[in-house]
Amino acid sequence: MPTVVHFEIPADDLARAKKFYQDLFDWKIEPYGGDSSAEYLMIQTTGESEEPVVCGGMMARQQPGQPITNYISVASIDEYAAKVGALGGQILVPKTLVPEHGHFAVCLDTEGNVFGLWKNL
Repeated sequence: MPTVVHFEIPADDLARAKKFYQDLFDWKIEPYGGDSSAEYLMIQTTGESEEPVVCGGMMARQQPGQPITNYISVASIDEYAAKVGALGGQILVPKTLVPEHGHFAVCLDTEGNVFGLWKNL
């Protein structure tokens, strides 16, 4: 069954947002790939051995009012993107490759809420 597997938090000030979420929830937040100049931060919300593991990311806000986006794991981006359209939703960002990880698409539901579809490689 499709389930939320990732979330993204947009931020106007990455350092400030990182400190806020680390201090609030004790999340581990590190630059993607360990590169201190990376503009995308990975968020680990649980310990290494804890289940379930839902991780996230943090990046510079791309547009005013950009919301936190939840990504839902699906068997096929293409199949679910077609369902989104058939049910009255929209595809905002078409199927896009994240090298070595998977594909995503960003959608808008019938109520104006943004969500993402995710498929691991």
